[in-house]
Amino acid sequence: MFGIYEKRRSITCRILIGVGVNSVAQTSITARRRAAVLLLGLTAVFLLLGLRLFYLQIIAGNRFQQEALDQRYRRIAVDPKRGAILDRNGRKLAISVHSDGVICNPREVTDPDAVAQLLGSILQTETAAIRKLLDKQAMYVWIKRRITPEQADQIRQNLSRLPGISVTVRSERSYPKEMLAAHLLGIAGIDNQGLEGLEKYYDEILRGTPGSDMAEFDTSGLHIPGGEKTYTPPIDGSNIVLTIDEFLQAMSERELDKAMQDTSSRRGLILMMDPRTGEILASALRPAFDPTNYNDFPSENRRNFMLTDQYEPGSTFKVFTTAAAIEEGAVTPETTFFDPGFIRVEDRNIHCWKAGGHGSQTFTEAVENSCNPVFASLSLKLGVDSFYRYLEAFGFGKTTGIDFPGEARGQLMNKKYVGPVELANIGFGQGISVTPLQMLTAVCAIANDGLLMQPYLIKEIHNPDGTVHTKNEPKAVRQVISEKTAATVRTLLESVVVNGSGNRAYLEGYRVAGKTGTAQKPKGGRYGEERIASFVGFAPADDPCIAMIVILDEPQTPIKYGGVLAGPVFGAVMHDALRYLQVLPRTAIGQSDTPGKNVTVPKLPGNLGDAQAALAKSGLSWRLIGSGGIVTDQFPKSGAAVKPGTQVLLYFSGREKMDGKGFVEVPDFSGLGVSEVNARLKALGLVLSATGGGTAHAQHPAAGTRLPIGARVQVSFRPQIND
Repeated sequence: MFGIYEKRRSITCRILIGVGVNSVAQTSITARRRAAVLLLGLTAVFLLLGLRLFYLQIIAGNRFQQEALDQRYRRIAVDPKRGAILDRNGRKLAISVHSDGVICNPREVTDPDAVAQLLGSILQTETAAIRKLLDKQAMYVWIKRRITPEQADQIRQNLSRLPGISVTVRSERSYPKEMLAAHLLGIAGIDNQGLEGLEKYYDEILRGTPGSDMAEFDTSGLHIPGGEKTYTPPIDGSNIVLTIDEFLQAMSERELDKAMQDTSSRRGLILMMDPRTGEILASALRPAFDPTNYNDFPSENRRNFMLTDQYEPGSTFKVFTTAAAIEEGAVTPETTFFDPGFIRVEDRNIHCWKAGGHGSQTFTEAVENSCNPVFASLSLKLGVDSFYRYLEAFGFGKTTGIDFPGEARGQLMNKKYVGPVELANIGFGQGISVTPLQMLTAVCAIANDGLLMQPYLIKEIHNPDGTVHTKNEPKAVRQVISEKTAATVRTLLESVVVNGSGNRAYLEGYRVAGKTGTAQKPKGGRYGEERIASFVGFAPADDPCIAMIVILDEPQTPIKYGGVLAGPVFGAVMHDALRYLQVLPRTAIGQSDTPGKNVTVPKLPGNLGDAQAALAKSGLSWRLIGSGGIVTDQFPKSGAAVKPGTQVLLYFSGREKMDGKGFVEVPDFSGLGVSEVNARLKALGLVLSATGGGTAHAQHPAAGTRLPIGARVQVSFRPQIND
């Protein structure tokens, strides 16, 4: 038994000893593993710390050093002087002036309530609003950016009671000519930034580079007496020189103001350009605004519709139908047409503005009369592809590329949607939309021998020291029509002013070419009662140096014709502009500038036969306006020097039909305006009794009736689209 027990105990001991040995070995392995892990962990920590130190000291050291400096130094921006805007002759239209402002370092304010109360009384501002600004956590806060010199003096006198408050000098935009050219100049914000117009378009050039005024502060945000101070001066902005002429601009705005008052139009525009270069010489728009105090005016007043808005041009667009048709050989000035008062296109009639039409007429007379059926027929004859090729070449349906923000493209209908009716309408200016700038630019191509120029507003850019940085040169876009065609169109447009609907733009001693327009305004998918009266043209007709468009939008007058309303405005502005530019008076259409080869127009006797004999003796031709045997007026006037063969217009009153017993025969007044009817009746010794406005469409007694001298004739007038 004992042996067996000893044997079992020996076996148990050996087992226990084996287990113990294994346990010790396992514990040792675990310890070593833990030590290795700890070592690796410590190594990783030290490695990360080393990498972090390397990043902080080497990689990001400069940035953190700058941040430390920024915390130690407080920087106050110093505004540069914004560049001036000058007219082409160096006259200042927009300048920068120094003004005072109030800033604050909130951390230096020891008693915010007392400071807010004192500042509020000086600045006449609510104390609560200032108190709120003083609570901001910032390096500095603007209390008020613009204060009066008196307020600045009061603050400086009370600085001991206003810790943390200081007066600083800042740059502020000023417009010394007030509203002059406001729509072009635009506006600048209180932070010296351009917001609209040229101020915005050339903002990077005008605004300059800000400087800084730095001082050293402690950790509590208080200024360190005797600490470092650093001042970096600002770099002033560059000056820009416009193509605009201040005198032409002021003159245009003066005449536009008169026209707006006379017609009570909703909007008005006069745009002037040099057709040889594309330089904009004047751009007057109404209603106006003061760019210095622009918040005092409706935002709509700032809209520069010279290039942002589009409109249907009406009969002024016939200029381009004329150019395309002549260039394509579809018509000549002598081509004859018969106008019965309408033209049938598919299922509808396109009417002439004159009831009953113009009858038989040459193309020259059709241009003078602005006969819609003739121009509708020409566009149909040209066809869509050919006509559109010219319209696109003139620049319609695309921007001109002028250096001004927000230019519109206009609207040129997609060719695939243009049928015969649409094409006929485009021929006389309906169904197409243009901007005033597009219209004038295209007309300038005709004035410039068919060469289209890109319009521009900036002549030069000057460095702050006055040296020229950039100089813009005229840029030709393309040759649209031949020189020969352009010359023919110019002659036709001159005839419009001499003999046609544009006679109110006639200038004694100057050759003027132009076209009238009275466009209906579409409203709700239909043409309404409102009109746009316009006139576009250039002078001198044989050597144009000024082109101009006049637009009166929605005139509130009985007569709304472009020739009646816009034509005289064009004439008044053009007359003064030519004299200002020292363009010497020249001869009228058909006359020669060569001394010794002219003849003098005689004073014509009243009898037609005698007048014709006098003209024939002088080597002149004639054209009869009206009917009868007694001449009551003539053009050119007697004494004018003209080329042999010049056509003289002879006007009749009808007095020659007096039967010798005190009775006269009433003429037909159909299609005539109020003033012309009145003049003819006066010449006959009769009295007008008028109703309505526009052109005559009914009369009593009827034409041919014999009336005694002093009798009254009733004539009814109604509006017509007389272009």
